[in-house]
Amino acid sequence: MAASTSSWLKTFLDPSKNFLAAMHKKALTERLTRYGLRYDDLYDPYEDLDIKEAMRRLPREIVDARNQRLKRAMDLSMKHEYLPEDLQARQTPFRSYLQDMLALVKRERAEREALGALPLYQRSIP
Repeated sequence: MAASTSSWLKTFLDPSKNFLAAMHKKALTERLTRYGLRYDDLYDPYEDLDIKEAMRRLPREIVDARNQRLKRAMDLSMKHEYLPEDLQARQTPFRSYLQDMLALVKRERAEREALGALPLYQRSIP
């Protein structure tokens, strides 16, 4: 039962098989492209400690590029403007830079939990 539910859900969320999912992906692509963002830029490292750890492990150039995209997007938003059309055409909103490292961090955390080891990082109130 669970396997059939999982396959049905994957089919439902696949933009190539579901019209509504395709519409959502198109709208999201347009919004990210207007501001020059990538989908991975939307992850908040303060919300999830796995994302924070994955961001820490990424090369400095990638993190700097992410920060520049976020600053540019905030600046454009404050000015109520969008990127120029020629720059929008060059955007790649679904080219991932974080997912591989995030998957590695999650696998490591799951392995540590399975072995009964202490977590590498703990949430602390500043």
